[in-house]
Amino acid sequence: MIDLTKLYSYKESFGYFALQLMYPEKLDFHPAFLEEAFSQDHPGYAHVHTYWTLMQNYSLEEIQESYAATFDFQKDCALYMTYFKFEDAKERGQMLAKLKLLYEMFGLEMPEGELPDFLPLMCEFLYAAEWLDNPDAPENFRMLIAILEDGTFHLLKALEKNNSPYFHLVKGLRVTFKACAEQEALSQ
Repeated sequence: MIDLTKLYSYKESFGYFALQLMYPEKLDFHPAFLEEAFSQDHPGYAHVHTYWTLMQNYSLEEIQESYAATFDFQKDCALYMTYFKFEDAKERGQMLAKLKLLYEMFGLEMPEGELPDFLPLMCEFLYAAEWLDNPDAPENFRMLIAILEDGTFHLLKALEKNNSPYFHLVKGLRVTFKACAEQEALSQ
């Protein structure tokens, strides 16, 4: 179970994760962007700061090339979170339909031509949607977080194997989710 109040308190960081996981642009690496999205006591701060520091060693062109080589040409580094589990099976289509419905339920329209399990889009949803006081959020977010945790687990392993700076970014995202996990009540 996820603590939605705690998750909500990290909304700004999900905006940062979304932009960093999309094709890189020059403004994405401005230091103010990092500082606005993460306080030093944010659970993912150390990992994200490591990512940001590593990226400062590269030109924008090198970062763009690395992004394309990593996420566009390596099957095990796909940014589609249901792909690792279902690839192109029927079950994946059902999960994609559920995610699309979730986004629409919370007032967000899907971008044309994008699949709802695209990691930057999922992070953007957490950033942009107003879900804190919605009574349906706990049940719906259970599915969303489960997809994110499963997909980022596989992605993290592949990024680590490839010694990618994006490993630290995805690790920061996973640490943020872990900090929001509620401990289940012990049975009497």
